[in-house]
Formats: sequence, C-alpha cells, structure tokens
Amino acid sequence: MLETIKIKSEWDSLLKEVECYDFYHTYDYHCITKQCNEEFILLKYTEGNKIIALPLILSIIPDTTYKDATSVYGYCGPITKNIEDDFDNTKFTKEIHTFFKKANIISVFSRLHPYYKNQSNILKGIGKIESHGNIVNIDLTLDLETQKKQYRKRLKTYINKARKKCKTRIANTENDIQDFIKIYYENMVRVNAEKKYYFDKKYFMKLLNSADYKSELLLVDCITTGEVIGGAIFIKKNNIVQYHLSGAKEQYLSLNPIKFLIDEMRIISTLEGYKYFNLGGGLGGSDLDSLFHFKSSFSKDFKNFKLWKYIVHEKVYKDLMLLKKGKECSQLNIDCLNFFPCYRCNHISVPKEIT
Repeated sequence: MLETIKIKSEWDSLLKEVECYDFYHTYDYHCITKQCNEEFILLKYTEGNKIIALPLILSIIPDTTYKDATSVYGYCGPITKNIEDDFDNTKFTKEIHTFFKKANIISVFSRLHPYYKNQSNILKGIGKIESHGNIVNIDLTLDLETQKKQYRKRLKTYINKARKKCKTRIANTENDIQDFIKIYYENMVRVNAEKKYYFDKKYFMKLLNSADYKSELLLVDCITTGEVIGGAIFIKKNNIVQYHLSGAKEQYLSLNPIKFLIDEMRIISTLEGYKYFNLGGGLGGSDLDSLFHFKSSFSKDFKNFKLWKYIVHEKVYKDLMLLKKGKECSQLNIDCLNFFPCYRCNHISVPKEIT
C-alpha cells in the first residue's frame, strides 16, 4: 500500500517508525528548502511489517501539464523499517511507478544518502543509480587523538596556528547570524557560486531555529581585532553531524578559519557522542578538485555518494527534451550525463566547427 503524507504530524510520526533518518528527511527542512511553486510529499509504502518512506519535492514543468520530482539539497533517498538485504522490491516498484504515472510525474531525481547502504537495493531496477564520487567522513567513534592522526601534517600546522590567533564560539544573537550571512554571501561571490546557493535571510533563520534537528552556527573571531572572520553551520540529527554551509572573509583566509571550525566541531561532536561527521564531497562529485582535496585532508574514510535517476515516461521525456533544448545541443541524448533531467538544463552545448 502506498500513501502520500503532507501533514507535519503524520510526517513526524512516520520518521519515528523508521530505523534511521537524517535531518534532510525532516518536514521542516523540506518546508525551508522548497520554492514557492513547489510542493513536498513523503511517500509511505507498507508491505506487511515493512516500511519504505521516500520524501520528494514536486515541481511543475513550465508550459506543460506535467511534473517532475527531486530531492532536497543534501543527502536524502528512501528510509526504511524491517527491510533486509534480500528484500524483493517487485511490488514496491509497481506501486511507485503507478503513483508517478497517475501524478503526471515524468522523471525523478534524488541524491542518495552515503551512510544508508540499503537504498540501492530498494531502488534496484527503478531507473538508474550512478556513482557521483565520494564524501569524506570523520569517524567520531574513534578517540580524539586517533582521529587527528589521520590529518595531513600540514593541516595540523594550520589548525595550531589558528588556535593561537583565533577563538570559536556558538552564535547566539541575530547580529551573529547577520554577520555570518554577510560573510557567506561574500564567499559565494568569491567562488562564483550559482544563484541557487544565495539563500535568503529567512532560510538561515528558519534553518537555525527548527526543532526538528539541532542546528549550530559556529563562528571564528580574530583575537587581535575581535572581528568575526568566518563561520559554519553544522546540523546534528540522530548519530550524524553534517557540515552544511560555511564562509570566511578573504583577508583572513591565511588564518584558515574553516579548518579551525571543522576541527572544533569534530571535538565537540565526539564528546557529545555522535558517530559520524560528514564533510561532503567535491564540486560536481569530483574527487580531484580543490574542495575534495581540502576535505580529505581531515580523513581518508571515504563513502560513495550515489544519484538516483528515473525516467517514468520515456516518450514524454524525449518530447520535452526536443521542446526545451531544440536541436542545438550536441549532448541531446536521453542518457546525457551532464544534467538530469535533460529538459531542465540551462546550458546548450553547441558542437565545435570541424576544420
């Protein structure tokens, strides 16, 4: 049986039933991240004593009567109860496909959770599951010294220098939050980030004030000037700590405030009894870029990050590709790896002239 849940009390009750979930699965986080023209749902599949819950955000495809579905920004995918490794997903596949068809949903895209190993088994045969690089985990079940032994030598030097010239503190006023937002925006400009990462003030306030999870904004002050020079939002739920957003002032980058913040949260979270500290991965799933190099300086405990892509209605998907992209794109292909769904891509790749 497949049910659609939209009410917070029912959503919260279902989360209490499943064996594990992260803050990305919560009602509040979906409410905070959805756009004004979107709706979010939690699909509940029941088969005997087995439960599969799948949160999704539904969007109308412009100029059509169709919709598509995606996951929130972060690590999501199905969460479960009593699902064993040998689970037969035949009935689940049929019911979820029927739901998508009736709801006029053409495609489904979800970032999966690198810590929940049974997600690939649940979604087996329903579209494609693709590896998208690795994320970096710090194992908080190890003692603090053993954790630190995994640091690159130069990282230890940077953090020791930062501890002499800076101090950390938990943000506890609206001015603190405003200081961080300003630094965060400056950071996004410096790295030439996409528009979607420029979250508004309401996003930060709601994110930090939700009761669905524990959200902490950790700031770094320069001891000499007393100035806030960096900050990071860490979000804790159940046994996982997520490194969510961060930013640092350009003129203080030499003090390595973000490295200092991560090290400080590692210590705090270990003492609080958490098990995992997810630093995330590289840009676009790359294990070779500077962002992944930075994160992997803390740990070599890597976990594979996967994406789920499901074309529900192939004919309509192909029609939308041609309608939205025309024939100018050299990558116009149902199996295009550059963007999914293809018809949502804003970039047209024109073939270079052959000389």
